[in-house]
Amino acid sequence: MGFLNAIPGAVAQGLIWGIMAIGVYISYRILDIADLTVDGSICTGACVCGVLITSGVPAWISIFVAFLAGAVTGIIAGLLNTAFGIPSILAGILTQLILYSVNLKILGGRSLLQIDSRKYSLILNQLSNVKSIIMAVAIITLLIIVLWLFFYTEVGLTLKSTGDNPHMSRAQGINVSFNKVLGLAISNGIVALSGALLAQYQGFADINMGRGAIVIGLAAIFIGLSVSLKIKPNFVVSLIGVVAGGVVYYLVYTFVIFLGLDTDLLKMLSAIIVALFLAVPYVKANYFKKYKHEPAAEEITEGGEANA
Repeated sequence: MGFLNAIPGAVAQGLIWGIMAIGVYISYRILDIADLTVDGSICTGACVCGVLITSGVPAWISIFVAFLAGAVTGIIAGLLNTAFGIPSILAGILTQLILYSVNLKILGGRSLLQIDSRKYSLILNQLSNVKSIIMAVAIITLLIIVLWLFFYTEVGLTLKSTGDNPHMSRAQGINVSFNKVLGLAISNGIVALSGALLAQYQGFADINMGRGAIVIGLAAIFIGLSVSLKIKPNFVVSLIGVVAGGVVYYLVYTFVIFLGLDTDLLKMLSAIIVALFLAVPYVKANYFKKYKHEPAAEEITEGGEANA
C-alpha cells in the first residue's frame, strides 16, 4: 500500500523529468551532440524560478524567464564549441562548471532556497499530486505541439539535417554552426523549464539538484524509444515515448526504494540502465548477427563454399 500511495508522486516527478528528457533528446538524438550542460542548466532554471517566485513574480512568468536563462546557457555551450573549436563534450563540462558559480550567485550565496507552496501560488506542488499531474500533462502537450510545428518549418528541418549530416548540410549552404547553437539553446531552455517546474514541485531549489541529470535524461530516452519506435517511429510518438520513459524510470526508482535498496546506489543503477540500453544494439549487431549468418558446418561443400 505504501508503494501504491507513492505512485501519484512518482508519476508527477516522472513527467517533470520527462520534460528534461525532451531537452536531452533534442541535443542527443537530433543534433547528435552529447551535451553535458544539462546538469547545470536544470539547476539554473530551478534557481531563477525560485528566486523570482520568492520575490513576488508570478509562477508563469518565472517559468518563462527560467526557460530564457536555460537558452542562454545553451548558447554559451554552443559558442564554445562552434566559435572557439572546443569539443562539444568539453564545452558542456566547462559551461556546467561556470553555471555552478552562477547558480550560487543567483541564490545569493546559499546552497538551498525554500519555496513554500502555502505562501506562494505555484503551478505544481507536492501537496496536490493530481493537480500537478494534470498541469504537467498540459505543459507537455503544449510543448510537444510547439516542437512538432517548429521542426517542420524550414529552420527546424535544416536543424535536423545538421544533426543527420553536418558535412552535407554545410555543402548545401546551411549555417551548421548557427544551427548547433540554436539547437543547444532550445534543448537547454527546455531543460531549465523542467528545473523550474521541479523546484516548484519539490518546494526548494538546491545547488546540487542537477547532479546526474544527464543520466536520468538518457535513461528516459532509451526506455521510451525502445517501446515507441516499435509502435510508430515518428517525431511526436518519439517525444511521447521519451516522457513515458521518464515516468517509467521514476516508478522503478520509487519501487526500488520501497524494496529497501541503499539510495546511495540509485545513481549507479541509473548508469547501468543507460549502459545496457546503449550496449544492446552493438551486441546484437556485432555478435548475434555474426553467428546467425554464419553457414552451418554441414552446408559447407568440399570446395569450401556454402550451398545456395
